[in-house]
Amino acid sequence: MPSSRISALYGSWKSPITAARVASSSNAYFETKLTTDGTVFFIERRPGEQGRHVILRVKGDGQVEEVIPPGFNARTRVHEYGGASYLVTKDSVFFSNFGDLLVYKLDLSKSASPVPITSNSQTYYADFIFDERRRRLISVREDHAVSGEAVNTIASLDPNGKDGVTVLISGNDFYSSPRLSPDGSKLAWLTWNHPSLPFFGSELWVGDISNGGAIVNRRKVAGGIEESIAEPRWSPDGVLYFVSDRSNWWNIHRFDNNTVENVYPANFEFAGAHWVFGLSSYAFIPKSEILCSFVKDGFCRLAVLDVRSKLFREVANPFTEVSYVESNTHNVIMIAGSSSSPDAIVLFDPSNSKFTTIYPKTGGEKLDSSYLSLPTSIEYPTEGNKTAYALYYSPKNGDYEASDSSLPPLIVISHGGPTSRCRSDLNLGIQFWTSRGFAVADVNYGGSTGYGREYRIRLDGTWGVVDVDDCMNAAMFLARENKVDKTRLIIRGGSAGGYTTLSALAFRKAFMAGASYYGISDLEIFAKDTHKFESRYLDMLVGPFPEKRELYRERSAINYLDEISAPVIFFQGLEDMVVPPNQAEMMFDALRNKGLPTAYIAFEGEQHGFRQAKNIIRSYEAELYFYSRVFNFDLPEIIEPVKIENLPRSS
Repeated sequence: MPSSRISALYGSWKSPITAARVASSSNAYFETKLTTDGTVFFIERRPGEQGRHVILRVKGDGQVEEVIPPGFNARTRVHEYGGASYLVTKDSVFFSNFGDLLVYKLDLSKSASPVPITSNSQTYYADFIFDERRRRLISVREDHAVSGEAVNTIASLDPNGKDGVTVLISGNDFYSSPRLSPDGSKLAWLTWNHPSLPFFGSELWVGDISNGGAIVNRRKVAGGIEESIAEPRWSPDGVLYFVSDRSNWWNIHRFDNNTVENVYPANFEFAGAHWVFGLSSYAFIPKSEILCSFVKDGFCRLAVLDVRSKLFREVANPFTEVSYVESNTHNVIMIAGSSSSPDAIVLFDPSNSKFTTIYPKTGGEKLDSSYLSLPTSIEYPTEGNKTAYALYYSPKNGDYEASDSSLPPLIVISHGGPTSRCRSDLNLGIQFWTSRGFAVADVNYGGSTGYGREYRIRLDGTWGVVDVDDCMNAAMFLARENKVDKTRLIIRGGSAGGYTTLSALAFRKAFMAGASYYGISDLEIFAKDTHKFESRYLDMLVGPFPEKRELYRERSAINYLDEISAPVIFFQGLEDMVVPPNQAEMMFDALRNKGLPTAYIAFEGEQHGFRQAKNIIRSYEAELYFYSRVFNFDLPEIIEPVKIENLPRSS
């Protein structure tokens, strides 16, 4: 029986998953909260509003309303990446406003405008909690008004903005996660110092709160330079729980009677890299149980852990990614999605194990499953007789089939971080490619999370080597398996993934094209010109600077332009403080002068990562156009051309 599908070359298939659809799917959700009366709060990021973060409220009747008015943006710049930007109390919402970086109070019981309770726009706040007994806010404070490096502390704020700020804890380089015990008598917090980051080494501390509100009798509970602590929180009965990787895996522990106990030892992870404040992978529910999300084999799963009996049972669910797990001890709210459905705000009822999607109600226009490629987890050999991991997506479009016996081009994605991981939920940014006839390998190279501490620290001193080898070997493995065309291998990535992309193009010969999104090309410049949170990151990934200056030069693609022979397109936000624009500009100028096909697209008003819909659309379409010219295939739709320097006329 003849096929009814259209015959066309891989890469030239027409897809309903347009760049505009990718941009509209970039409405991301963060920071769920569930009040005692069952009201749900969360943040929605809207690319159509220049990436504004809007606090939404879902009432018991299902009605959804915006909490903060237009013109306000609930986002903070503490640690540059922010997170945990707002707090809900009985009658108010407190939030950091990105426009002026002041903290505002909004009275929920009145139709009133937000009122600032801080006045210095050079002092940022995040990770708020409310101290009911003393009528004060406690938060992480980052002071940029000082000379030199910003100063981080844990401080208290008057909720009415009258009595100013009181520093409660200071002296270390970084703080996060201040958490108040249920009776208000103790405060727990995390801290770490340069050159560490919280996912390498951090400490959990506890202190008593004196009658005057000071933090006294401070003592370290767990952690150190070779132990990462995350997500401290108090159980309803006043026991301190946290996640530690002291067993190699991020497992749930508790501190009780001056003893630290691994509640459920397991060879999988109950946390991820805390690049932002406010992440949560577990929450307390009735019957002395915890609902927890964990990562195994590249996918998220859910389970209930009985903290008394230590029984652990997985909860059947349709999700492959779960985050921001919060509870009011009766019900649980979370952000959940699957490989075939986008993230949503989901309510879980522990009494009957029922999941209810409460936002968005419809999920938007449904995509036909014939256009969706589902990921499979692959393991493959890499350097040093080791194993690396990736999620593989084959080309899929129900309207098309390959017009000849050729194999599809492969796009290898090197994720950012680099201490992070690729997610398995529906990503239209990946489906944009697979539905056009590209295969995609989303690589969890050595250094990624989800595979234990030993795997996570593979990048110690080897960034630009291990990650590059693992990306290259993913492509080579798929080519040997006869799944992809070894003559049309592409690598793309953003931020640290952009660095891996450029390094792979400079130091390996596997890839025939690349796309760098705000990627690092010169490690020396990055080491000297970035924000405080990451300013010593490279001490661990490469080596101390300037002592290891020669190694920094050896690992910087900008110094090996003669080795790059593949076309590259660059995308850059002009307000990026993490990877300043000069990184992309230098690389583009150098490749242009060398005579290689190259293009550079810069976006005003964008920082580290693109948040505006128009720029997301332009970047995807420009990248597709770039590949079509480099690999000589026609596009089925009209796309705004990109100025490609040094492109041969035959292309």
